[in-house]
Amino acid sequence: MNVKLISFTPQPERISAIAAKLTHTSATPEEVEKSSDKELKAILEEIMHRGHTSVIEHASFTFAISGVSRSLTHQLVRHRIASYAQQSQRYVSIDKPSYITPPTIAKDKKAKEKYDEIMNKIWEYYNELLEFGIPTEDARYVLPNATYSNIIVTMNARSLLNFFDLRCCLQAQWEIRKLAYKMLALVKKEAPIIFKNAGPACKRLGICPEDRKDCPLYPG
Repeated sequence: MNVKLISFTPQPERISAIAAKLTHTSATPEEVEKSSDKELKAILEEIMHRGHTSVIEHASFTFAISGVSRSLTHQLVRHRIASYAQQSQRYVSIDKPSYITPPTIAKDKKAKEKYDEIMNKIWEYYNELLEFGIPTEDARYVLPNATYSNIIVTMNARSLLNFFDLRCCLQAQWEIRKLAYKMLALVKKEAPIIFKNAGPACKRLGICPEDRKDCPLYPG
């Protein structure tokens, strides 16, 4: 899995704080924009503490993600307040086996051998269908959820907080949880105040939406 932050709103925290200050002043946007960094930082810290996160929607982040499975991207696109551009299996022929192996399978020798055997057989059938003249968009029907995929994702900061609430949770599926933590590490560097407490909901909100009392992170 490779995750790269390829673009984001310049000065994401400053623009969020400007938006927050504007809602509580008679000053014009041009006047608010001249506010000091110190003042804006204090405003942002306060609104994040209070959970008034609508203003951080003005900050967005774009990630380039590769080497993940279609199983992961099927979960990812359920986060609706976001923009996606995914490698198409209609137009891209995936003629060589390229797939993710779950850790539970990778650590079991017999299971891994059987898994690889199945995957190689799937690609044999896929390539045979292409040789028969079947369109790529139809031949892809035999490809598994494990198939490698690449995707570009853009989310605003508020949507990212929700994404991290759900996908950094220990109850989340392992692959998308791994992705969430990689994305979180990248945005924390650019917006440390906004994402200071980001992570599973139990960390940011102090509650467990799953009510899993057996979880080691369950709020005590």
